[in-house]
Amino acid sequence: MTTQQALAFGVIALMMAVFIWDRFRYDVVACCALILAVALGVVPFDRAFSGFSDDIVIIVGSALVVSAGVARSGIVDTAIKRFFPTLTSIHGQLALLLIVVAVLSAFIKNIGALAILIPVAFQFARKSGVSPSIYLMPMSFAALLGGLMTQIGTSPNIVVSRLRQDITGESFSMFDFTPVGATLSLVGIAFLIVFYWLVPERKNENPELHEALEVKTYFSEASVSEDSPAAGKELNELLGLGDGDVVATAILRGSARMAPFPDVVLLAGDTLLLEGTSNALDKVVSNGKLKLSGKPMNAAKEQGHIISIEAVVTPHSALVGLSARRLSLHNRRGINLLAVSRHGQRIGERLGEVTLDVGDVILLQGSRRNLPAFLQEFGCLPLAQREILLGTPRRAYIPLLILIAAMSVTAVGMVPVAVAFFAAALAMVIFRAIPITDVYNSVDGPILVMLAALIPVSDSLRTTGGSELIAGWLGNFAHHLPPFGALALILVTAMAVTPFLNNAATVLVMAPIAASFAATLHFRPEAFLMAVAIGAGCDFLTPIGHQCNTLVMGPGGYRFSDYPRLGLPLSFIIVLVSVPTLLYFWPLQ
Repeated sequence: MTTQQALAFGVIALMMAVFIWDRFRYDVVACCALILAVALGVVPFDRAFSGFSDDIVIIVGSALVVSAGVARSGIVDTAIKRFFPTLTSIHGQLALLLIVVAVLSAFIKNIGALAILIPVAFQFARKSGVSPSIYLMPMSFAALLGGLMTQIGTSPNIVVSRLRQDITGESFSMFDFTPVGATLSLVGIAFLIVFYWLVPERKNENPELHEALEVKTYFSEASVSEDSPAAGKELNELLGLGDGDVVATAILRGSARMAPFPDVVLLAGDTLLLEGTSNALDKVVSNGKLKLSGKPMNAAKEQGHIISIEAVVTPHSALVGLSARRLSLHNRRGINLLAVSRHGQRIGERLGEVTLDVGDVILLQGSRRNLPAFLQEFGCLPLAQREILLGTPRRAYIPLLILIAAMSVTAVGMVPVAVAFFAAALAMVIFRAIPITDVYNSVDGPILVMLAALIPVSDSLRTTGGSELIAGWLGNFAHHLPPFGALALILVTAMAVTPFLNNAATVLVMAPIAASFAATLHFRPEAFLMAVAIGAGCDFLTPIGHQCNTLVMGPGGYRFSDYPRLGLPLSFIIVLVSVPTLLYFWPLQ
């Protein structure tokens, strides 16, 4: 081993140790590793920032913007609501959730696909009378499996495609991953449906959130308009439209606050403070032609559907302790607060003056484009969504058409993937599928910086001959193994490393080693590169190895030890199925 090889190994070993220590953010660790490698002479000065111009960074960043545009279009939500039947069987509900999240994850960011379906899982759990934990962990695993099916489904596939081009001169195409990925998804989903009982039933770790999901009544504020049939009628006539499930807590007339006696005659301009179930409030407001609090939403200006979303104020939400009036929601965000529900407590203030608290369920109105970003920024968990029929439905299909166009031109080889998806991301902005202010939030800067910093660091293994050295060691170990054993060795190694590293980092470190290993054994590298991508994309053992697993940990109330109970047997199955499938579709000779 040469001095340069020893230094390259030392830098990467130190970087992996700090990654595992998990005291610093991964992009900071990667940048420090880059500077250390440059200082030691492992990475030349003129190659230090070569990663920032690499196609991998462009493809990942562009794919994230395209994914966000498709998720924000609302077409996914519309399709889910239209085609979700009323299911009572846990197996049927689970099958539907897992199949949908896997298919969505093939084309949009898997954590985004998972977030879209989490509210549906809560609804199914309430219908079936079981804990949401039964659904959430299998959904997370299905999202990881679904990402294996296309080149843009997950970061490891994008990275390994670029590395194959460096090694063989030819990149993987959009659907080269589909035969193996679809096979693994089908087998994995079948296992998750049959053996979901391996997941323990847990309660949500946030009791306020659990209570919020059981809330039955909302507090809202509505006014009697000039053309309202309620004008000139008694209050009890209006409340009767809600089948007795709505009560008025106060009537505001000018500057006076009146007691809500049943025989009070309502006048145009009166403001009613109402409390009731969401369905009953809908009937009273719509049949009485009342005007909900908040300013009118201009559909043309918003350029998309106006929707209302129910969401829970979580313990980490920035909304805690603030009121709608202090936030100036409509003026600053183009969002209206329509109603608030608080478990076990009646609200007496006007809606704009209500100070929000942990566990409150809020009903917000806004466009499809600004509401998801608001919920993410302010730490609110969406529960359910109801259409308000404004806007032009056809615009929802524009992001989908852009995605299809980008995949089509890359699938037939007309345009390189980097150019096609950069153009698609730009089209999302031009056609306003995603607000320009949210583009950089969608890009996930820390991931891109980590990739850019790691590319020259990981390449130092190749330039110093370190990857060939490791491949030689592995080759000696695998000399007496059959071909499927050598392939399984690479797959298991990548799968074992992934829980401790970011999956893209795993590919950057492991792929050159896998390619050199294949060359040592005189095999073609494609199956080994795909094995690395599969191993890096399949972290079923920990809640920290992938964002999807982390996302469901809180809502599902899971413990660290819960993940291997379902994830370990699934990992064995993935290894057993992956090896023969890879050998069939990507022969070694």
